[in-house]
Amino acid sequence: MGKLIADKFKAWERECNARFERLKSNEEALNRIFIDIYGVRDEMTSDVEEDQVTVRKADLAREIKSLISYAVGCMFGRYSLDKDGLCYVGGAFGELFTGVPVQSEDGKAQRSLCYLKEVAENSNVSSHFGVVVDNILPITDDEYFADDIVDRFVEFVRIAYGADTLEENLRFVADALGGKGNARSVIRSYFLKGFYADHLKLYQKHPIYWMFSSGKKNGFKCLIYMHRYEADTLARIRTDYVQVLQARYRARISDTEAMICRGAEGDAERLGKQLKKLQDQAEELCRYEEKLQHLSDQMIEIDLDDGVKVNHAKFSDVLVALGH
Repeated sequence: MGKLIADKFKAWERECNARFERLKSNEEALNRIFIDIYGVRDEMTSDVEEDQVTVRKADLAREIKSLISYAVGCMFGRYSLDKDGLCYVGGAFGELFTGVPVQSEDGKAQRSLCYLKEVAENSNVSSHFGVVVDNILPITDDEYFADDIVDRFVEFVRIAYGADTLEENLRFVADALGGKGNARSVIRSYFLKGFYADHLKLYQKHPIYWMFSSGKKNGFKCLIYMHRYEADTLARIRTDYVQVLQARYRARISDTEAMICRGAEGDAERLGKQLKKLQDQAEELCRYEEKLQHLSDQMIEIDLDDGVKVNHAKFSDVLVALGH
């Protein structure tokens, strides 16, 4: 039987609120002791304002965003549904799946779907929820890719909480995030527009996940996990995602133009706006593809010991800025 995120939140809320009230009561008791010791009853009160208590009450939106962040961590292999704490924070990526370094002929760790065969036997990675092998999570405003970040989040919720409560749980998540539309579209909008801003805030502008973005038209975005970056990551983003998406934009533009030519009654204005949006996204993506090619040809290496800002700056032309 599936579990409800709503029930889990209620239990967490009770625990947080009880801890909050207990600490508030303890701090007020200490204040009364000091007031009596120093004889300052007429000068101060023992009351403690809620915003001065050093633990927080539960907040639905904040907790749901934390759940989403944890889910993204599981997608990248940083966390696991089967193991507490951090699972992967650097090193040969083959070790994430097999427990031992996997070497190719040139001495570098291989990336291969064969790693996934070892997942079930590896205590460091969930045997139920698959890690994204190429370290790239595409984010688009529509379903252009199978297993994009929204599809993977839906799968995370299904595995973690059960298939029979999936739709109810997705609706609960969407309602906590706010916005209009069906649950999946609200969640997609959050990944597209809100997730990275929250991630930057959480990590104080030193993000462990980096967002590649073509620009304001949302032609293409994706996340990578910086600890799994490799010198050919940009080339794979370009060939496996950006160029594929360019072809899909061309196909949609062609289909939309055909529908306009057929003169679908009542749809002219809507189709015209849709066509303009697709054309703008395609143009933005064309310019972005050129930037990616320029950087990918350089096969840039990073050193995690240099820190986030030094490494992030190497790709400033294609990443969301840390100040945004």
